[in-house]
Amino acid sequence: MNNNERITVVGAGLAGSEAAWQLARRGLRVRLVEMKPVKMTPAHRSPDFAELVCSNSLRGDRLENAVGLLKEELRRLGSLILACADETRVEAGGCLAVDRQGFSALVTERIRSHPNITVVSEEVTAVPEGPAIIATGPLTSEPLSKAIADYFGGAGYLNFYDAAAPLVTFESIDMDRAWFASRYDRGTPDYVNCSLDEDQYKAFVRELAAAEEAPVHGFEDSKVFEGCMPVEVMARRGEDTLRYGPLKPVGLPDPRTGKEPYAVIQLRKDNAAGTIYNLVGFQTHLRFAEQKRVFSMIPALANAEFVRYGVMHRNTFLDSPRLLDRTYADRRNPLVAFAGQMTGVEGYVESTASGYLAAVCMAARVRGEPIPDFPAETAIGALGRYISDESVNRFQPMNINFGILPPLGRKVKGKANKNLAIAERALAALADLKTEP
Repeated sequence: MNNNERITVVGAGLAGSEAAWQLARRGLRVRLVEMKPVKMTPAHRSPDFAELVCSNSLRGDRLENAVGLLKEELRRLGSLILACADETRVEAGGCLAVDRQGFSALVTERIRSHPNITVVSEEVTAVPEGPAIIATGPLTSEPLSKAIADYFGGAGYLNFYDAAAPLVTFESIDMDRAWFASRYDRGTPDYVNCSLDEDQYKAFVRELAAAEEAPVHGFEDSKVFEGCMPVEVMARRGEDTLRYGPLKPVGLPDPRTGKEPYAVIQLRKDNAAGTIYNLVGFQTHLRFAEQKRVFSMIPALANAEFVRYGVMHRNTFLDSPRLLDRTYADRRNPLVAFAGQMTGVEGYVESTASGYLAAVCMAARVRGEPIPDFPAETAIGALGRYISDESVNRFQPMNINFGILPPLGRKVKGKANKNLAIAERALAALADLKTEP
């Protein structure tokens, strides 16, 4: 390809805007197609690009926080979104909060004024021929959703969360109160088992049944609750319902006593590295704070670090580990790539990072240059590896968290100090990477 041929970017949210900008600043001509204002979704309020739901949607800004590290990586890499956020920043303590309207207006102005970007206002209803990056977000229009499903042969393409359970880091589980085993010792001991005695179980069920649920928004799919009952609904159906369901203790004797506990919560490894575990059967629609409060009543999870809370709402996304590589490109045709929340990254900053990486790698492909290999030690690289990790059996979207980065390999006292050491390692690895135009 030569630099006079256009690359199509579909969607002008944070991922699409970032992707268009990174391609354009590398001298490539971009056709950015956005259906607003021709067609709006229930989440849209403005014709401007890169809309945010609230002023602090970009979250924490300290390096001891994984999303703070991701933002710092993007800053150092020349991100449009981070530059506009910093220019429209408002005071919010340790968070990166922005003037939402000013932020979106600035992103729009920068995009529209770039000589290499042509903006087209229309709805896309078919997957473009490559080179192209599709970044249409969690509320992708129905015609394009169907087209993407058809493009991938209909397999592995989902259109809502079907009750995702919470995830915790393995290192935060109290293994003095838990043990590895499989039911009846069948196969290998792959599950972490967390016991409850009778009093602990009854108190847990009472709080779970009374816990506050998250609101269901008007544009979410009510069918998401069918066929996969939330754990709090099971708790309301009777005190013993959970003991005959996901908390069944049969075949799981506690090695400390040799007896079966009153109830057992099982956790299953969620990634190949074994750094993250899933609460089996704990699909839930509780508010995040309520999940933290109630699930921390399980003794082995009293100090658990939740890297993803359970969620139930409509959110169009791909089964990316089967479909995409670590650069967010189609494994079959790398000149077609995807970016944003439809790839399984959760959050605005994560979407921006996916748009950045997809664009930088697409630019290298069309120029016939080596593809940048972002190390797993960086937050950007770790996200790309998470969404393309074929060992993840039941893929669900994920925010950036330190649990998906490789462990340090050395002891550091204190969680904040350990996280800061991981962040410093990431920034050092990033400094050695050649990605600039």
